[in-house]
Amino acid sequence: MKKDFISILDVNEQELGQLLTEAHELKRQKMAGTTHLLLCGKTLAMIFEKSSTRTHISFEVGMNELGGHALFLNARDMQIRRGEEIRDTARAASRYVSGMMIRAYKHSTIEEYAKYATIPVINGLSDMEHPCQLLADIMTMQEHFGSTQDLKVAWVGDGNNVCNSLILSTVLTGLDVTVATPEGYEPAGEFVARARALGGRVTLVREPEAAVKDAEVIVTDTWISMGDEEEKGERTKIFRNYTVDGPLMKHASPDARVLHCLPAHRGEEISDEVMEGGQSLVWDEAENRLHAQKALLVRLLKR
Repeated sequence: MKKDFISILDVNEQELGQLLTEAHELKRQKMAGTTHLLLCGKTLAMIFEKSSTRTHISFEVGMNELGGHALFLNARDMQIRRGEEIRDTARAASRYVSGMMIRAYKHSTIEEYAKYATIPVINGLSDMEHPCQLLADIMTMQEHFGSTQDLKVAWVGDGNNVCNSLILSTVLTGLDVTVATPEGYEPAGEFVARARALGGRVTLVREPEAAVKDAEVIVTDTWISMGDEEEKGERTKIFRNYTVDGPLMKHASPDARVLHCLPAHRGEEISDEVMEGGQSLVWDEAENRLHAQKALLVRLLKR
């Protein structure tokens, strides 16, 4: 039976632990100059509706380093733009490639690909979740804190797709997450309810200072996600007090670390001072997209 990775909860706690153990090992081997051609003869189709930097680079390089091949497909250049149904694209592509990674505007698009594909489908980002980002974030926390159990994490800003995946991850990681958002920009209620029902610890607040109080990890992301550009002026006003900057960091644990999935808009959701400061793990986090996704690719495609 094929395995997909559309939500962070498509793995259980044990599977996540195994996956990240493999990610740490693959990173160690890469640093030592060791090659690991585990996916020779495998091809990953990468379908992009949305533009991408880290997702595109990390998946393509990851497949190359594993001995496989990544095929970049711009959705605008495919027959699907001219009316071909997703189910037909998914079925045909399943006859050619070993797996599909899809970066889509709508979560339902990825779910439909997965429904009709006979090969593994990976969510490279949707409007509801960004599970591959969470693999990198959890890996980064493990590197710097050892364990994620009871780690106090604050999310500051828009309750977006990355925030939804962070909330769901509490079920697997033991993270204690507090989310600070303006009214009307909270994370999706069904994600909060699901996480809490499964034992995850999630608290919603309004004030950033309340969220980061004694926090060991502060996470933020852009206020204007792709597709929200027309709201830029309004959102900039609404979120103006949600910048992760020096004064806000004073409310956190003295040894707190900062994560941002990038791209960053310095001076908006994060200050240049924090981004470039000693508490930032942003570049380790970005690098770990490669190693975590390599482990995921091996798990899904190696047969």
